[in-house]
Amino acid sequence: MQMMWTKIFITTCISLMSLLSCSETVPISVDKTKVTRPEEKVQEPPQSVDTGLHYDRYLREVIDFLEKDQHFREKLHNTDMEDIKQGKLAKELDFVSHHVRTKLDELKRQEVSRLRTLIKAKQDIEGGNDMAVDHQALLKQFEYLNHMNPHTFEVEDLDRLIKSATKDLENYDKERHEEFKRYEMMKEHERREHLKTLDEEGRRKEEEHYEEMKKKHADHPKVNHPGSQDQLKEVWEEADGLDPEDFDPKTFFNLHDTNGDGFFDEQELEALFTKELEKIYDPTNEEDDMVEMEEERLRMREHVMNEVDTNKDRLVSLDEFLVATKRKEFLEPDSWETLEQNQAYTEEEMREFEERLVKQEEDLNQKAADLQKQREELERQQEQLNAQKIELQQAVEHMERLKTQKVEPPRGDQGIDGNAIPESPGNDQPLPPGQQPVPPVQQDIPQIQHDLPQGQDHSPQEAHHVPKENQPLPPGHQAVAEGDQQAPQGQHTLP
Repeated sequence: MQMMWTKIFITTCISLMSLLSCSETVPISVDKTKVTRPEEKVQEPPQSVDTGLHYDRYLREVIDFLEKDQHFREKLHNTDMEDIKQGKLAKELDFVSHHVRTKLDELKRQEVSRLRTLIKAKQDIEGGNDMAVDHQALLKQFEYLNHMNPHTFEVEDLDRLIKSATKDLENYDKERHEEFKRYEMMKEHERREHLKTLDEEGRRKEEEHYEEMKKKHADHPKVNHPGSQDQLKEVWEEADGLDPEDFDPKTFFNLHDTNGDGFFDEQELEALFTKELEKIYDPTNEEDDMVEMEEERLRMREHVMNEVDTNKDRLVSLDEFLVATKRKEFLEPDSWETLEQNQAYTEEEMREFEERLVKQEEDLNQKAADLQKQREELERQQEQLNAQKIELQQAVEHMERLKTQKVEPPRGDQGIDGNAIPESPGNDQPLPPGQQPVPPVQQDIPQIQHDLPQGQDHSPQEAHHVPKENQPLPPGHQAVAEGDQQAPQGQHTLP
């Protein structure tokens, strides 16, 4: 796991200054016209590593532009570390060039805009989850600049940036330790939960395997005390390939000051512990956890810093290193206790951790149940909407059919004027109310009159009611000639 630790604001500037001060000159007594100078190589500053701070980019951009100002560089080079931390260097911002101040103003406006976007996004997320938004806690995360003045970069901004970076980086190790503790407790919790799923024989075998792995992990060569003479001599011999009897602290320092800035930073120190860590951890072994290896590396680096870094600037200078090599702790150190000898958590902490997990699981289950109910309600509403949609479609189709029937002309022959002549209904079809039977064409009348007795005078209207031959009569009527109507009183009906 790549380390995400680097120097704080001030130590980064010091590193840049030390590189800029290393300029090469030609002695005056030498005739320059006869000297063949070697090809110059541009020495680039060491590549910066992400500090892990959420304002890392802003921090580094401010450093880069301040370093370009000659006055500020000189003041930085001559200012004591404690004075820097107390804010005395920040006052020199009033004397930097107008170009640098203008660029710093622009950087601050960009950073304020970024922070506003982040705050709004966080408020939207927490507000959407019905959580109360703690505005003070949000603003506390942005103490590294004066957000009340979002337009210009002032002395207060530089002072805040220095103090915030120092404080945040000092707490970084503590946060990493807490993260590792949670990792270890979760690993143990999962192991215990797995045991609950096994029968008695399975649990016995699993416990035996667990104890066997612990024993194999603890069976490793002796680990030297970090930063001791024995530990550094081992690096001198195995990594540098030099005779341990010729060990020289100053030469050792220059060999492992890989960026040549005159200091051991955190990464350079951690690189010195690789040989010791390889005694304990092997990525190919089941019993060795590489997350634990990085925690062990962090513990070793913290220990050396606490013992050697006397001015607490998070760097080990050559003078501090040489002084430490003369101490008794360097020559006759105590034994080093590794992680397996120092459990990261107590049983009380483990119990509280598991209680929090149970509570979180209950909350998640409740939220899952609420979401399921919401889903079912939405599905029910969707079904209702689908049914209403179908009913609406059917009503529209019915209305379209009625509209089509009203517009469509009736069937039958067309009249002289182009209008359709309605067909007379059949004998078994009732006529619509209010309509009279249409008289048949006149050519049928002579045939009917021919069948009647001579001397009888019939009108066409009377002939109209005489049925054709062999045509059935309606029920209730007698078989009399249609057209014979009941005569008025005093008259005789025809025979």
